[in-house]
Amino acid sequence: MDDRTRLMLTAPPIPLLAKMSAPNSIAFLISAGVSLTEVWFIGQLGSASLAAIALVFPLLMLTQTMSGGAMGGAVASAIARAMGAGDVDRAERLVWHALALAVAGALILLGLFLLFGEPFLRFLGGRGDILQAALTYSVVLLAGGVFLWFMGVLSAVYRGMGDMKFPAGMMIASAFIQVPLSGVLILGVAGAPRLGVVGAAISAVVSAMLLSVAMLARLAFGSTPIKLRRGTLTFERTHFRDILGVALPASFSPLLTVTTIISLTAIIGGFGEQALAGYGIGSRIEFLIIPLVFGIGASMTSLVGMAVGAGNIERAEKIGWLGSAGAALLAGVIGLVLALFPDIWIPVFTNDPVVFDAAKQYSQIVGPCFAFQGIGLSLYFASQGAGAMLWPVLALFLRVILAVGGALVLTHATELGLQGVYYAAGAGMVIYAFVMLSALKLGAWRRKGGH
Repeated sequence: MDDRTRLMLTAPPIPLLAKMSAPNSIAFLISAGVSLTEVWFIGQLGSASLAAIALVFPLLMLTQTMSGGAMGGAVASAIARAMGAGDVDRAERLVWHALALAVAGALILLGLFLLFGEPFLRFLGGRGDILQAALTYSVVLLAGGVFLWFMGVLSAVYRGMGDMKFPAGMMIASAFIQVPLSGVLILGVAGAPRLGVVGAAISAVVSAMLLSVAMLARLAFGSTPIKLRRGTLTFERTHFRDILGVALPASFSPLLTVTTIISLTAIIGGFGEQALAGYGIGSRIEFLIIPLVFGIGASMTSLVGMAVGAGNIERAEKIGWLGSAGAALLAGVIGLVLALFPDIWIPVFTNDPVVFDAAKQYSQIVGPCFAFQGIGLSLYFASQGAGAMLWPVLALFLRVILAVGGALVLTHATELGLQGVYYAAGAGMVIYAFVMLSALKLGAWRRKGGH
């Protein structure tokens, strides 16, 4: 057993969580800043472009959360459990299986979009130039999606080893590529063609490609606890099952989250283009919470996975309680700041008073519920480490039912209008946290671990 693995199994949880989460949180904060910067660039093109990016946002979110969250978390969990049990050979074989599954995932999403993408975007309210811009963005993003998937699973390989700093450093480096490239391609700076919304897709694919190459090179030639070796390039059903046993149920999280966003987008589309643009700004802010909590959740996946692999369920549960409290604090503070000071940050993205009002209502109603989103998400990642995905899936189903069903009821049976959609979205976050905390309290991880 290497020194890093031993440290992760024995060090006090609070300082260990803080030390491991800090690089992740900083990197994902910068990554979220990249996303918001792109929204600012696109906002310079007008509300129609903002509406187009709101339409494609669910697809971008699905790609990133499926690759980095569902599949990435499953890969980190499998490798962490192998490392916790001292089985380095198994961990190295899992890397090849993870790469193969990344290729398959990217091809599946691309194929589904080519078959159903246009009617899907029309269902969300896309018409005319807005629809065309959304279609072009989506095709470019998903055609290069294999690099986004590689980025997600390779980062997870390092996190499964307990190495948080290197993938975090790569994400920070990629930001210095993606932001200027986005500005150049979206706005046509320095004589470059003004590509508009599609420029954001090109910059995302290019930066993901460079990031993936760097991470693969270090695994092959660097000094790491596990390596990418040609001799371990064999595929076995057991290793696929080890990853997919967590990834398949975990995939319900991004699918149901995106289903929620899609449904709410379709409902809000009925209020007009400007309401859709305002929601697009607000939902991007909510998306900022996911990568920030992922900074803590990724550490929890690795620490819980190693503790479960070593048979120490009590340590795994302690990490779950402490990590979810930290995630609630982080997400809650951000939500409150956004809710209290909308006049400061929303004008950065738009000067349209109707778009401004829609985004302001979102931040003031949903923002205070971000703490509950932090709890639910962090325990979802921790549950991946434990290999116990039943309760996270149930929690997400309940969230969708409450958010979407509540939005339909409140918009049709009351005069709340757009506010009704936002109240329902916030209530969905609350039920998500409640179910996840109840599962941890009732010993869901103990039953999965055979205790």
